[in-house]
Amino acid sequence: MSKRWRSSCLIKTMALSPIPKVVLGSIAFSIFWILAIFPAVPFLPIGRTAGSLLGAMLMVIFRVISPDEAYAAIDLPILGLLFGTMVVSVYLERADMFKYIGKLLSWKSKGPKDLLCRICLISALSSALFTNDTSCVVLTEFILKIAKQQNLPPLPFLLALASSANIGSSATPIGNPQNLVIAVSSKILFGEFLFGILPAMLVGVVVNALILIAMYWKLLSGHREVEDPIAEVAAEEEVINSHQFSPATMSHYSSSLNSQVLNGYLLESSSIQNSPQVQNLRNRLVLNDSEIHRFHVGSLFDSARNSNASKEGTYNDLALEKNVETTPSKTVVEIDRTMDVPVLVSSDGKDCLCAKRKRLLWKSCVYMITLGMLIAMLLGLNMSWTTISAALALVVLDFKDARPSLEKVSYSLLIFFCGMFITVDGFNKTGIPSALWEFMEPYSRVDRSGGIVILALVILVLSNLASNVPTVLLLGARVAASAAAISKEDQKRAWLILAWVSTVAGNLSLLGSAANLIVCEQARRAPNISYTLTFWNHLKFGLPSTIIITAIGLTLIR
Repeated sequence: MSKRWRSSCLIKTMALSPIPKVVLGSIAFSIFWILAIFPAVPFLPIGRTAGSLLGAMLMVIFRVISPDEAYAAIDLPILGLLFGTMVVSVYLERADMFKYIGKLLSWKSKGPKDLLCRICLISALSSALFTNDTSCVVLTEFILKIAKQQNLPPLPFLLALASSANIGSSATPIGNPQNLVIAVSSKILFGEFLFGILPAMLVGVVVNALILIAMYWKLLSGHREVEDPIAEVAAEEEVINSHQFSPATMSHYSSSLNSQVLNGYLLESSSIQNSPQVQNLRNRLVLNDSEIHRFHVGSLFDSARNSNASKEGTYNDLALEKNVETTPSKTVVEIDRTMDVPVLVSSDGKDCLCAKRKRLLWKSCVYMITLGMLIAMLLGLNMSWTTISAALALVVLDFKDARPSLEKVSYSLLIFFCGMFITVDGFNKTGIPSALWEFMEPYSRVDRSGGIVILALVILVLSNLASNVPTVLLLGARVAASAAAISKEDQKRAWLILAWVSTVAGNLSLLGSAANLIVCEQARRAPNISYTLTFWNHLKFGLPSTIIITAIGLTLIR
């Protein structure tokens, strides 16, 4: 027994690099880890992105890796895939995709439990297609407004959003960053990845909803104060139309008219907006009236000439005559309640109809290009180039300066990945991960149930200690090599288990995934409807949910 132990120690010692390299590499990785998990530590509050660059730089300065090795460690296909998906998400947001998704949450809702199930399903599906972080960014404020309008506690709905987004994102390579790494490294086709994890994802979402309903049954059984159906309809419209995305993430794009056409009309009608007639008409709008109110400028002119108007009224009428070009057809001022601004169109509505048709055509093309991108990936085309091609097609289709849209891409995330690739590669060269895996590998084989359980526990713990993407980078190649020695099918299954467990592990604690932190921060900063999601509130739900859903999913992954 002692002889075997000494032999094992000798193997691990031989796997390690020289002691100075091990110590310095560990220091650099520790600094990266601390700043990645706690980006605002008091002694160095520089954030995750700068922390990853600092860790990468220290790896080079400490000569753990050379500059050429650092450049080679950056995985360009992963960065290209991540960039392409972010650009496509920006154009989908401009095409009101997320507005429609948000509208589904409140459309004919049949109570708190129905709303919670909708949130679980919609956040899971949207995360599988548009990444979990994007779904959490755009849906958090929607959910807070709906909860406030229906007098419901936000806690179970925010937990449903974050946890279901993580579970749903596990189903596709584009659902989250760690899946991007796994898909590129394993070369598993998009369709194989999808159908390998989809059963586990669907069952996981259902089980997650049942756990939430069971844990928060009393909170979800409270009576709503809003009973008037007309008021409920008006409330739903208010939630959808008044929602504004955070400028730091994604800005809301108006769906009523093309922005350029609208700006042109607004410049010409600046005096009309302040006229007493327009203000009087706007004040008479009824809350439950869904039609667009109109009044004819021609009739306003007649009434102004025939009445004893005040000087202010006469001045405004003259401003109207000066700024509005008269045509044989009557000019109409429309008050669009979704925009809350007057828009000038001709009486035959040709200009407005043309703008709406162009807008509808553009949105349809955006959806078709996105669908084509997904079909191309299902057919097995290169995922990185497919997403980049779709992104460039959307840029060309927009036919305007792409800078405003490209500015919404999270370049800090791309830089964070670059620094992380270098830092993790340097830590790998110290030999510490290899030595630890050599110790765990005999007990973590995927050809027996006990080995799968131990492997899942290792991934679960590391994903919450070192974050899921570094865990995938550290374990991916080793787990795959161990499984490849058994069979090719076991190698594929090992990659899918890594994807499933590392993703669902994010539900264990508030710090487990970026999606959790996004929901927490978005909820805390929401104006007038803010809510603080605490670490312990999340842990009470996250711990049992993560263990149960991970275990069920492992039995369904093939």
